[in-house]
Amino acid sequence: MLRLIFAPGFFTSAPVQTALILAGGAAVVAGLVGVFTILRGQSFAGHALADISSAGGAAAYLLGLAPLCGFLGVAVLGALAMSGGTKAQGVGRAAERDLLTGIVLGAGLGLTALLLYFDVTMRSTTGAAVTVMFGSMFAIPPGMASTALGVAVVALALMAAIWRPLLLSSLAPELARVRGVRVGLISLVHLLVLALSVTLCAMTIGAILATALLIGPAAAALRLARRPAVAVLAAMLIGLGACWGGILLAYDSYGWTGGHGWPVSFFIVALIFAAYLASGLVRRRPGLGVRPVAGGG
Repeated sequence: MLRLIFAPGFFTSAPVQTALILAGGAAVVAGLVGVFTILRGQSFAGHALADISSAGGAAAYLLGLAPLCGFLGVAVLGALAMSGGTKAQGVGRAAERDLLTGIVLGAGLGLTALLLYFDVTMRSTTGAAVTVMFGSMFAIPPGMASTALGVAVVALALMAAIWRPLLLSSLAPELARVRGVRVGLISLVHLLVLALSVTLCAMTIGAILATALLIGPAAAALRLARRPAVAVLAAMLIGLGACWGGILLAYDSYGWTGGHGWPVSFFIVALIFAAYLASGLVRRRPGLGVRPVAGGG
């Protein structure tokens, strides 16, 4: 029975083992960070950081660096640029935040286009664009898994450190200010952790599709859960199931297609989409939802 599910060599394949570790770390971090990203009304910021990180991936190919370093460096720079502040409050603050995010996103994508052009013309890396944008987990060097786990541990540690003030400022920002929470600092730390998360997601399924892993499982979990901790756990489990299931299906697809397997990223995104649809069918009571944009910060 197991042979019908797991193709021969699945558990002994080094590329598969690396992919399982990398995707597992990305799914756990994205489940935690994604829930707060949605609660804070910053899904657009997550999408923008994912796309911006593609410039780092393209630069890494051009300079011969590890892709993780490129994705991470540019994602962090993007987060710092997007945190450029405004003294406006409420709707005005949210509008200016989205405006700044859009400007940074446009600049990042323009830089990506230039760097990918250089990759093709100067380095002859014709597959760089596909790898950066859509991922190639089975081609990731084994040593990259331990580095990715290190990034995941840092992200989880930062989220644990700011859990209580972040939760309060996400659900009731005005109350958080009254209680002395440094909302601006918490927002900056969250953006930086968001950059770490999209880096891992981009390494897993590519920069263009990274938002699916960041937002999809969290959105499904928030449909089902009424408590933040439960939503985070559910998002992690959904993400893990989608990532590991996608890797299994991609590996097995080599047998279906005569040696031309389908992309891992396709299967992961398809499973996330299916989970989101299923969450709408089984939901029986209102979940946490998303706080009003007017409280943005």
